[in-house]
Formats: sequence, C-alpha cells, structure tokens
Amino acid sequence: MTGIAMRLIIDRERCVGAGLCVLSAPELFDQSDADGRVVVRASTDADDPAVHEAGRLCPSGALRIAGP
Repeated sequence: MTGIAMRLIIDRERCVGAGLCVLSAPELFDQSDADGRVVVRASTDADDPAVHEAGRLCPSGALRIAGP
C-alpha cells in the first residue's frame, strides 16, 4: 500500500514508567519528571526502527505502531 503512513500511538495512561523506551531510543523518548511516564522528545517517524524497538520492549503496551 502507498500513501498510508504508519503512526506511533502513545497511551500515557497505560505507561508504567519502566523506561525501556528511553533506554532503547533516548533521542526520541524521555520520562516525565512529574510521573515517570513516557514523553516524546522529538517528532517521531513510525517507520524508524528505533521506534519499533521501543514499542516491542514496552512492557505495558503504551507504545504501539498502527498502520498498514
């Protein structure tokens, strides 16, 4: 399929603050000082392998890739 982009879905309510996304892609993700939950540092490209790895490692499923 063309013209349909994959996208990153972040569910902060589901995040447990494990920090595996930050460990795997610190240039893309951080944790909030207030609650320890995921914060996106920069615009993310859901096709980026680092985003896929962060989603794969997320123990709560708070980071998901949706699309074709």
